[in-house]
Amino acid sequence: MNNHGQVNMTPLNYSKDRPAAANPIKIMDVTLRDGHQSLFATRGRTEDMIPVAEMLDNIGFWALETWGGATFDTMHRFLGEDPWERLRTLKKYITKTPFSMLLRGQNLVGYRNYADDVAKAFVERAAENGMDIFRTFDALNDYRNFETVVPAIKAAGKHFQGCICYTMTQPRLGGEVYSLEYFVQKAKALEELGADSICIKDMAGLIAPYDAYQLIRAIKEAVPNVLLHLHSHCTSGMAAMTHLKAIEAGVDILDTCMSPYANRTSHPAIEPLVMTLLGTDRDTGFDIHALAAINVILERDIVPKYRHLLDDTKLSTIDINVLLHQTPGGMLSNLVNQLREMDALDKLPQVFEELPRVRRELGQIPLVTPTSQIVGTQTVNNVLFDTPEERYKMITAQVKDLCYGLYGKTAIPIDAEVQQKALSDYSRGNEPITCRPAEILEPELEHAKAEIGDLAKDIDDAVLYAIYPVTGKKFLKYKYGQEEMPKELQPRSLEEGRKVMADIEKAKAGLLIEKPDVPAKSANARTFNVYVDNEYFQIEVDEEGPTPVVRPVGNAPRRIAKAPRKPGADAAKAADAEAPIDGGIAAPMPGLILRLEKAVGDDITAGETILVLEAMKMENALKATTTGKIKSINCDIGDNVKKGDLLVVID
Repeated sequence: MNNHGQVNMTPLNYSKDRPAAANPIKIMDVTLRDGHQSLFATRGRTEDMIPVAEMLDNIGFWALETWGGATFDTMHRFLGEDPWERLRTLKKYITKTPFSMLLRGQNLVGYRNYADDVAKAFVERAAENGMDIFRTFDALNDYRNFETVVPAIKAAGKHFQGCICYTMTQPRLGGEVYSLEYFVQKAKALEELGADSICIKDMAGLIAPYDAYQLIRAIKEAVPNVLLHLHSHCTSGMAAMTHLKAIEAGVDILDTCMSPYANRTSHPAIEPLVMTLLGTDRDTGFDIHALAAINVILERDIVPKYRHLLDDTKLSTIDINVLLHQTPGGMLSNLVNQLREMDALDKLPQVFEELPRVRRELGQIPLVTPTSQIVGTQTVNNVLFDTPEERYKMITAQVKDLCYGLYGKTAIPIDAEVQQKALSDYSRGNEPITCRPAEILEPELEHAKAEIGDLAKDIDDAVLYAIYPVTGKKFLKYKYGQEEMPKELQPRSLEEGRKVMADIEKAKAGLLIEKPDVPAKSANARTFNVYVDNEYFQIEVDEEGPTPVVRPVGNAPRRIAKAPRKPGADAAKAADAEAPIDGGIAAPMPGLILRLEKAVGDDITAGETILVLEAMKMENALKATTTGKIKSINCDIGDNVKKGDLLVVID
């Protein structure tokens, strides 16, 4: 393109041997990480990446994003895979194209800030296992959280890409806090930290085309010697248009996906961009035939295994509401799933109404992992558990950490009343810190090694356990044969994937359950009048077997609610669980038991924490509602529980 924005065309040539463009746009393919994370809940397996690995390696991408983000968590928790092994395996097939990962600063690949020794060890192990480019971001854009990981990246001789998390307080660029000047200053700060490239990380697809043009021109002028990278999702429908304006503005690198993994809440597809730029001075140089060949394999052999995970409940593939609530796709799916599991999906409109308020009260923070989960989970808690007399009745541990300063400095001060309430019973004290968060964290790695003991066979196992102690320990038991891996964690074949989709289609059509032959109506059939919302229905009930005999029983005893049986519990535990529900603590939401703070036989005072339940990746302390003695605890660390399960009985 010339200085007037006009395209300088040459005769179209599909061949990869066509003349090179003067300034070809660089492309990072994110299919193997953010593509399946955005569309298929990060469930992509290594075995389904291998068939296209060498083909992707031959395209000419600037880099392939293969790791980081939610993959580390999902692989060991839901797929029964070793995250480190994925890196080593893919490196055997991809030998020319650099690997990129998403690193959450001091959060690493978890949901809290980890101690400096764990952060340093993680970066060293990632580099040793095959990582080349560390796309590093902080959810608060507080670059003090880079002070440990960046020197480790540099010491390993790897590429440090610093991110600016893009967010707004109004529909377009500008307004409170997140102005053009804000982003330019963040770019300068990343340059001072030694960034080899800078990424504008638009996690929710909020950046409009003309705003992108203005922002990229301003950053390129302020920081002319550092490669500028744009990462934007398709959620709002603007990303492909934004790509073109970014190219006009002089962006160096763009993120795209192979088309089967593109669009919706994922990224723009590479193939239309290749054709759009063909013959221009930003021509990618990619062979469209080679890309098409990859898509054939993905569509035919891979995607059918994951198709059931794609949300196709809406006709539209665009969610324009993201411009109003700014909820990234992954966070939105978490909210919907959590509400569905709690039989409260009808509360979603209230959640969207409450979310901007919670975000503002928590310092107007960007919504990206982990702050998206922090704000989202707290919003759900507020909608479900608050009363007209009291807000923030159930505050997650991560909101308390945020209010204390353990995540860093927020864009605006946290609401004083909310902060005071969150810290009223906080274990570290009620006076927030102002230093770099990790400065107050004690070293963790040696302690983790001692805890996991011989179950960890090497440093990679130990680091995995340090970041995810509960699910990490469970995975290591599967990995080394101490426990059998559950069937739901095992790979699904192509045939099984197609059968799941066929069953879903049958269920939608009402054909999944075969209807039995209708028996003849007997003389015992009885007629009932039924009233539903003032509508009258008459039904007949024909009970099988002899006619029932009804006898008076006088004063029948009151029926006492019993605790539900814990799935998988042995007979003794199940019997013990059948205690009166009075004085017990039931799970307020589905989740994972992370910690038990008390034991059977302990005296307990109302308000004391008994256990910690992880829901939507955030921690919720469940407290005693009465004073007494703990009679039974009907769950163990690592158990998945459902809403309403009786977890604790107090006498």
